[in-house]
Parts: sequence; C-alpha cells; structure tokens
Amino acid sequence: MVKRILWGIAIILAAALLQSTVLSRLTLYISAVPDLALCILVYISYVNGTMTGQLTGFLSGILLDFLSAAPLGLNAFVRTISGAVIGLFHGSFFLDIFFLPMALCAGATIIKAGLYFLLHIVFPDAVPSYDIFALTLWIEMGMNTFLAPFLFGLLKLIKPLRAGEREKAL
Repeated sequence: MVKRILWGIAIILAAALLQSTVLSRLTLYISAVPDLALCILVYISYVNGTMTGQLTGFLSGILLDFLSAAPLGLNAFVRTISGAVIGLFHGSFFLDIFFLPMALCAGATIIKAGLYFLLHIVFPDAVPSYDIFALTLWIEMGMNTFLAPFLFGLLKLIKPLRAGEREKAL
C-alpha cells in the first residue's frame, strides 16, 4: 500500500506541475484548466479503495498546499474527502474504459466545487469559491470528463498504482 501511495503522490505532483505551468498557458478566454491531479486521485481511489484514496489525497494535498498560494490544509481537506468518497465505489462497478471514468471524474469535480463552496461560507476571505453560473466550473468539469478515459487508460499501464492479486484476496 505504501508503494502505491508514494507512486500516486509522485504522479499527482507531476500532473499538478504540468497543469499549473503548461496547461495554464494554453487557456484562451476562460481560466479553466483541467484538474489532472484530481482525475489521477480518482483513479487511485477507485482502483485501490478508500484508505489508499484518502491517504493519497491527504498527502498529495498537503504537498500541493505548499506549492500553491492556497491556505494550508485546503487542498489536503478537499482531496482527502474526494479520495474517501470515490474510494467507497471500489469494487462496486466494473471499470469500463469509457463511461465510468467520465462519471467518476465529473462527480469528483462536483464534490470539489461543493467543498470549496462550503469552505467559502465558513472562511469567505480565505477560500475562493466556484460561481456555478460562470462557465469556469462547467468547462473544467467538461475537460475533466473528456480527459478521464485517456488518463485512466494511461494509468492502467502503471502497475505500481494497482493492488496486486494477493492484496485483492485479503
């Protein structure tokens, strides 16, 4: 489990750096960027379960908090909850290559936006929130949903992210 978490954190950090440097420069008029790190967390949580998902979400979130200007603990909280909720679906559905990744990533984006909204109510000056009437949230959700099958297909090729047969039996 530790190896999967460490691999997951490394891949999530690489994706976060990619989305904050390269992908943020590619936006045209709306500052919506796909949240690759969240989609990778969704894959890890769904494939490995709640405990691995929330540990990976917390540890990668703390590291993302140090790399960003977000209040310390914001990303850790949002990604821990997202990893735990998506991890609850572990073993519930057959992981097809198309529809389930899209639904899971869309759901995780909605969870993220909802958590930001709730935290914005409690801490209005410190935590930004998505405006549900603006296009930014919906474009980000559309990009996450569109990229999900491709990301899941690539992540399936990385064997250390998946539980081994012996661990699945336990």
